[in-house]
Amino acid sequence: MFNRNKAKEPKIKKVRFKTFRDAYSVTKSVKPWIGAGIFGVFAITWAIGIAIGITVGHPIYLGFVSLPVAVLAAMFFFTRIAGSAAYVSIEGQIGAGASVLMAIRKGWVTTPAVAVTKNQDMVHRSIGRAGIVLTGEGTQAVRIMLQDERKKAERFAPGVPVIEIMVGDSSGQVPIRKLQKHVAKLPKKLSAHQMREVRARFKAVGGMSLPIPKGPMPKGVRVPKR
Repeated sequence: MFNRNKAKEPKIKKVRFKTFRDAYSVTKSVKPWIGAGIFGVFAITWAIGIAIGITVGHPIYLGFVSLPVAVLAAMFFFTRIAGSAAYVSIEGQIGAGASVLMAIRKGWVTTPAVAVTKNQDMVHRSIGRAGIVLTGEGTQAVRIMLQDERKKAERFAPGVPVIEIMVGDSSGQVPIRKLQKHVAKLPKKLSAHQMREVRARFKAVGGMSLPIPKGPMPKGVRVPKR
């Protein structure tokens, strides 16, 4: 057992390094200054720690203590910027909304592209404690698709709240970068038992099986999970 765990450790570290490297590459393609930014945050944080040490008469000790704090500050800065860059990199791409919705693991199950047209307008269906959320991506024609899917949802799950969301930057729409937070903040209307029952009903109905990738993201991009 001990040897087996020891063998797994290098693999785990390798995967983590690859994930970080891929995230950095994607972030750099969107925000070329990220390297200088990370170094700047690290240097400033460490310099503040050393300055405090000089003030209290313990520069070496405070410099040693503030070093991991500086690393954490730099990593926190990178995480925030990388999350923003991930949204920028997928914004405007086909199925971007599905990628964001499917990244919400806690309490939500999303079926991508339950309705789609040849113009690549599409509707995704998510089910959670808030009810049934229908998310549309594409042109104004999506609004008619949303109405059709609402009628289907109300037929299969009468009495369950149905929320329509249109992805976009126009008035009344939800920007892709705010979609995850918007859905996660919807008020809970169903009990856990009711939610499972609704999911079971739609699982029996199924969704469209389309030969499209699960997300439009470039290799290595991970949409932040909520």
